[in-house]
Amino acid sequence: MLFGILKEQDQRVSVTPELAKKFISEGHEVIYEKGAGESAFISDELYEGIGAKSKSREEVLSSSNVLITLDPLSKEDVAKLAEGTFLFSSFQPFQDASICEVYATKGISAFSFDMIPRTTIAQSMDILSSMASISGYKAVLKATDYLPRYMPMLSTAAGTVPPSKVLVMGAGVAGLQAIATAKRLGAQVEAFDTRAAAKEEVMSLGAKFVEVEGATDDTSAGGYAVEQTEEYKKRQAELIAQKVEKADVVITTAQLRGRPAPTLVTEEAVKTMKAGSVIVDLASSTGGNCALTKDKEVVRAHGVTIIGNSNLAADISEQASVLYSKNIQNYMKLFLTKEGFDFDFNDEIILQSCIVYKGDVVYGNEEKQKQLVPPAKVEESVEA
Repeated sequence: MLFGILKEQDQRVSVTPELAKKFISEGHEVIYEKGAGESAFISDELYEGIGAKSKSREEVLSSSNVLITLDPLSKEDVAKLAEGTFLFSSFQPFQDASICEVYATKGISAFSFDMIPRTTIAQSMDILSSMASISGYKAVLKATDYLPRYMPMLSTAAGTVPPSKVLVMGAGVAGLQAIATAKRLGAQVEAFDTRAAAKEEVMSLGAKFVEVEGATDDTSAGGYAVEQTEEYKKRQAELIAQKVEKADVVITTAQLRGRPAPTLVTEEAVKTMKAGSVIVDLASSTGGNCALTKDKEVVRAHGVTIIGNSNLAADISEQASVLYSKNIQNYMKLFLTKEGFDFDFNDEIILQSCIVYKGDVVYGNEEKQKQLVPPAKVEESVEA
């Protein structure tokens, strides 16, 4: 098979030379768009050195059997693809299912990394977790860039400097990494999450858990928050407002799968914060957890700096590319052979991640999904 590597719009690259070398060692070919890895500090010479060939973007699009990208291809790029191309990316069909229709053409098959079940067996393939961990780490460092205060407590000849207070909202992968990073920098850290399971993890990192009784918990939500009752939201808002008022830094990470992010920090709460305080909103791409957040922008309101960025992983482009590429390698072990792709749709990881197959939309279509599973296997599973 012929694997193509494109130059992405952000600083990362989807396939590192290490993974490209793996493809080549298994008998496949790799071509790349010139400068594909330069923003991740990966030179063209490194790709050439492992046997990959440099081509124009048009040639990569039109010649490749397989394209692995960070972001979905545009309609213009799809029009240049060869018949039967396999696409692998993060399509987020749960945000907008109509995106599937863009790829339901030319016999294209599309597999979405963000649809891989977030189970124990799939952890090594979980791109969402890999990128979220980097984002949580970077969120704290980004906050220190704007915070006009120290993070740790310091004893100086001029007097003692108190530690900054950091409030982390959402103790998933990103939140836990933010907690750990803020603690390493010497801050006092509190964390809030609606999931009961998060309490023990937060406390194990040395942070204080902010708890509101009566939360609706759903362990099947794949690490996302779930919608809460109005009564709970009212009590939550009151407690959060108290904590926000005292915080020097607030980092928000709460997202609802397929729906707008919940508003956790109101404008009234922002008004109560100390001048110079910082909010880093990692949920900005789905509306933000702060009422004043603007996606991909840094705004200042009521003396507070509000950073809206759901893609902070791209700022650590080299390591993010390595982890992303490693996740892909682990995922493709399920079906990549020396002869090509051999999809076993009895495997839930493969089945759930497939959103378009040979030009047909599979996402959200149970009938189409059943057709992908060999009949004999379906009977066996029913009997079991």
